[in-house]
Amino acid sequence: MTAPAWLAVTPGEPAGVGPECLVRLADSGATAPLLAVCDPAVLASAATMLGLDIDMVEWSPGLEPRAGQLACYPVPLRAPARPGHLDPANADYVLDTLRQAVHLVRDGHAAALVTGPVHKGVINDAGHHFSGHTEFLADLAEVDRVIMMLATDSLRVALVTTHLPLRQVPDAITTEAVDSAIRITADALQRQFGIAKPRLQVLGLNPHAGEGGHLGHEDDDIIAPVIEACRRDGLDLLGPVPADTAFTPTALEGCDAVLAMYHDQGLPVLKHAGFGRAVNITLGLPFTRVSVDHGTAIDIAGRGIADASSLGHAVEIAARMTRAASQ
Repeated sequence: MTAPAWLAVTPGEPAGVGPECLVRLADSGATAPLLAVCDPAVLASAATMLGLDIDMVEWSPGLEPRAGQLACYPVPLRAPARPGHLDPANADYVLDTLRQAVHLVRDGHAAALVTGPVHKGVINDAGHHFSGHTEFLADLAEVDRVIMMLATDSLRVALVTTHLPLRQVPDAITTEAVDSAIRITADALQRQFGIAKPRLQVLGLNPHAGEGGHLGHEDDDIIAPVIEACRRDGLDLLGPVPADTAFTPTALEGCDAVLAMYHDQGLPVLKHAGFGRAVNITLGLPFTRVSVDHGTAIDIAGRGIADASSLGHAVEIAARMTRAASQ
């Protein structure tokens, strides 16, 4: 069965820059047909503010993609939205757009999910425990473990732990966590990126990868044995590699992805190298999900200066991953 052409897109926080970015992308010509999952009034308002004439139609099963058209699966706002003004009343709306988009993908109406930025704080202020898209989508898909990976054209960084306070990170670096992160990342690189035998560079947790136990025991006691076990199963791994030398051009040569132990160990390097051209990919879901690499930018929302390039890259990479997975 041929996968549907549509990419389901959630613009995210309605008071942020997500709606602006989506209508900009639709106006400039996306690389794949877009199915916006949101309140169409939010997109219409953004288009009016930007002076864009968007050909927007309501989506229904069987609708054929047409060049220059933006399809919309309507999800109603809970309260009027104003750019730059967060309102906890719309937290449920934001979560509803994600739920509906996942249904569209899992029911076969869309090929992949592309997500715009959400505001974790306002969602939590509304009474929801929400640590991020990655964890929320894992719960929706009923999978025990997913991996966050950010990627540019030349660098991919996956994470063993994601949104944890730094004090909690060492306790979260367990044999099970490192093992599953390695295997999920390697499997996704094969299935969704078409890399027959991916090579992963696995970082150590401590400075100098523990310096033989003098700077921490996790590298020798946990990370290194997991790497050896995975190598015995045929995976191509380097490590534990000290993080301060892992991102040199020589170290990255021939490496398909870097596995960092925690959020700020790997992502500052990636965002420095490719901010605005990077995307966030959730590995381990039963569907493809790609997101922008920026936040809601409440401070510039409604001013007409938001850059849609990250959303454009997310759409392009989601389409590319969908094609690779279908081959």
